[in-house]
Amino acid sequence: MKKTNIIIIAFAALSLTGCKSLYGNYERPEVKTDGIVRDPVNDHATLEGANDFGNLPWRSVFTDPQLQTLIEKALDNNPDLLNAALNIDIAEQQLKTSKLAFLPSVAFAPTGTISHFGSHTEATRSYTLPITASWNADLFGKLRSAKKAAQMSLIQMQDYKVTVQTNLVCNIANLYYTLLMLDRQNEIVANMQNLTKDTWDMMKLQMELGRARSTSVQSAEAAYYRVQTQAADIKRQIRETENTLSLLLGEPAQAIARGSLDKQSLPTNFSGGIGVELLSNRADVHAKEMALAQCFYMVQNARAQFYPSLNISPTGAWTNSNGMVNPGKLLLTAVASLTQPIFAQGKLRANLRVSEDQYKQAYNTWQNSILTAGSEVSNALVAYNAADEKNKLEQQQVDILKKNVEHTELLYKQSSSSYLEVITAQQNLLNAQISQIQDQFTKLQSIVSLYSALGGGSK
Repeated sequence: MKKTNIIIIAFAALSLTGCKSLYGNYERPEVKTDGIVRDPVNDHATLEGANDFGNLPWRSVFTDPQLQTLIEKALDNNPDLLNAALNIDIAEQQLKTSKLAFLPSVAFAPTGTISHFGSHTEATRSYTLPITASWNADLFGKLRSAKKAAQMSLIQMQDYKVTVQTNLVCNIANLYYTLLMLDRQNEIVANMQNLTKDTWDMMKLQMELGRARSTSVQSAEAAYYRVQTQAADIKRQIRETENTLSLLLGEPAQAIARGSLDKQSLPTNFSGGIGVELLSNRADVHAKEMALAQCFYMVQNARAQFYPSLNISPTGAWTNSNGMVNPGKLLLTAVASLTQPIFAQGKLRANLRVSEDQYKQAYNTWQNSILTAGSEVSNALVAYNAADEKNKLEQQQVDILKKNVEHTELLYKQSSSSYLEVITAQQNLLNAQISQIQDQFTKLQSIVSLYSALGGGSK
């Protein structure tokens, strides 16, 4: 072996003993996870348990057949989800490129010339058929760290697609339940329209009999128009919600076929706790960790730039040496070059500092995403429990107000009550019923939010 080759190999081996960190693998750093979810009542963490609500397939959570049809249509047509799939393909091609960087590059560049000096001399023909190659020996992990970073990027894109799908499923469900809530409110307002119209007619009759004043008739008429205004507003909201839902489906605005609010059934038993690892179950949280891992390998790559690069360039050519050899002969050459950066105007050190700072930023972002996930779970649990408690109280309130309307109307007919009591009782009943339907929707919405916060909706 030549002396120069021995020196190069010895130098490489000596350098490798001092750069083991350049070949390290990402390991999850310490992160705050204790107590990230508050119990809605007892104020302590509730992430223990074996049954994971967030791991349920979306078809097991959203069982309404018409809602399932809408979700399936959105998963096929939604442009954001289609673009997320294309991002994965882009990341796969970038990873493929980083893997191929370990292979030598090979080029074939044939050349030929014909030279002729004067009319009495024979033309000289020369040709060269070279095949050149260039191979970067990855002694210090530059190519490896770039490949690892590309792998982390691919996982991020896969996580992003899952996140888009989860958000899409939950948004479709929320809009669907919004339509059911508005339909139910529209029914209540329609019933109240009939009731206020009957009250208006009753007061007109009472005025004709001399037992009521014109002011009572005017107040009853105004109450009737006020309910009609609410009906018009609800119809507008229905149309707008249908338009928004159609957009998520990737279709023109259209009417949406749907069921009824009373027939909806969602999982509600969370008494056994919520057994979930937010670090692995939430795709967006996992994507933040993969961004951290990508920064880890970029730091390795920045450190590797301080070490030499070894490039080997063999060449094989079939040539006749400018016409001197005919036929041609095979010519083989090999060149190895070692490049060690000595002074790069501080660029390498600055690049390393930037990479390290970006790693710290990625860690902070990841930590905050975990806390955010815990907060979202806590908020969903609180919303569910509050809506459930309010709904029970409001049902009692509605039952009482229905009796109050009946009694005030009866007393008014007996001249034992004023028209204001009748109108007020009707308005109170309407408000209570509308509020009750709103809280029923909030209860459904909180379950959807909890499912999303736990990383569900991807299966």
